[in-house]
Parts: sequence; C-alpha cells; structure tokens
Amino acid sequence: MAPKILIVTGDAAESLEVLYPYQRLREEGYEVHIAAPAVKKLRFVVHDFEPGFDTYTEKPGYTLPADLAFSEVEPSRYAAVVVPGGRAPEYLRNDPELRKILKSFFDADKPVAQICHGPLLTAAVGSLVGRHVTAYPALELDMQAAGATYQDQEVVVDGTLVSSRAWPDHPAWMRAFLRVLREKAPTP
Repeated sequence: MAPKILIVTGDAAESLEVLYPYQRLREEGYEVHIAAPAVKKLRFVVHDFEPGFDTYTEKPGYTLPADLAFSEVEPSRYAAVVVPGGRAPEYLRNDPELRKILKSFFDADKPVAQICHGPLLTAAVGSLVGRHVTAYPALELDMQAAGATYQDQEVVVDGTLVSSRAWPDHPAWMRAFLRVLREKAPTP
C-alpha cells in the first residue's frame, strides 16, 4: 500500500503550489489527499509577476475538490504533509483543527514541505523556532519573528522540513522533498 501524503489548503491558495505537488507526488506512487476547512470545491488563484507592479498580481485559478475536512484528518495515517502558499495561509493559520494537524507532523518528525506563504501556518504552531527556512521573500521578517533563520534561496532543507520561496522554485522543492520522502516513507 502506498504511503499517504496530506496537502492542507483552502480557497485562494496558489493554483500551481497545490497542483504541482499533488500531481508530482501521485506520479511517484504516493496516495495524496487534500484537506481544507470543509469538503467542497476549492477555488485557487494564480499569482504572477508583471512588469510595473511592485508585488505579484492575482487572477482566478483552477478549482479542485477537497477530499476531507480538517476535522476529519487523522495525522497518524499520513507519512508527510504539504503546505502550499497563496493567500489561504493568512486565514487558515487561525483554524485550531489545522494547527493540531500541523503540530502533530512536527512532533512526530514527519516530512513537511512548505512553500511561499505556507510557512505562516507552520509559524503559527511554533514549529520554526531554531530552524532554517525560506519563504516568499516578503515574509523574511515573519520568519525571523517566528524564530527561524531566513535564507533567500530556492530550497532550504532543515531535517525533515523542506521549504521554498514560490512556484518558480518547484523543481528544486520537489526534488529535495522527494529525497526526504524516499528516506522516511518510500513507495513500495
């Protein structure tokens, strides 16, 4: 039986940061489930970079149904968790069920992949203290306030925690995460 990977997300998550790991991990033979505040069709967004803008722009993105609600997640059934970015982490970090889920992965030293604004969630459970991470560059001060050492590079691996800045870093992010997964939760 294939190990299960959990993706925790919600509306306004960055489309590519959900769909790329979802498809890449399934391609590697993992069973992947998407958890959200409720079982429903999630609406993602596309963040892009355009000349003349000081920050990224946002457009409507793809949709995908959530497989289960945070309240239905049993973390012990999952080998790892993926935390995408976008705007979803801004409000998801306030969800007590999600905070319990994430804390359990860190307490068990299971692999965690986070990208872009996703580290706002892991910061909310106090799991970045003393760690080396990267995130979307605008979060450098947030990462430092969470007790982490911020590094502006495409991927940072700190034990079982694998972080990346944004979707342009996907290849390096998934290569590093898959190395950790193959060691901790290999596919049959």
